[in-house]
Amino acid sequence: MSLSSNEYHPYYGNYVSLAGDAPLLEALQNGQADFQHFVLNIPEDKMDYAYDVGKWSISELLMHLIDAERVFQHRAFRFARNDKTSLPGFEQDDYVSESKASERSKESIINEFLAVRASTIQLFSSFNEEVIMRIGTASGSQMSVRALGRVICGHQVHHFNILRERYL
Repeated sequence: MSLSSNEYHPYYGNYVSLAGDAPLLEALQNGQADFQHFVLNIPEDKMDYAYDVGKWSISELLMHLIDAERVFQHRAFRFARNDKTSLPGFEQDDYVSESKASERSKESIINEFLAVRASTIQLFSSFNEEVIMRIGTASGSQMSVRALGRVICGHQVHHFNILRERYL
């Protein structure tokens, strides 16, 4: 079932389109395997590489994926539980600088991602058709629970494309 444009802010349209047409749980599971395979194939000595001054390193970009998934997962949880509180945005650059990604091993980043994604999969697998359609507000915009799942998937694809094009 495709998303309606009123289920997410246009800013997230690229992520939604990159998520593809696979059922959500399948897309999340595929993304989990893709992450592990992709990151395992990055040479350890490239993890601190950034393609330009002021750009995130590979480690930082990977930590950004983890942090953003946690934020999107939390939003989905709150909306699924019918929480009507408007949720704030988050400043991704501040999160990246606080992640201390350069102090992390590739293995620890992979393990953290796998744990977060396993939690995301468990959360979304608990939602029925009514719950997944619920809408809440975050960053001043309305978003459905299922749109958040698609954003998680597409956000990963977006950043893997950037890694392939600009870093590797």
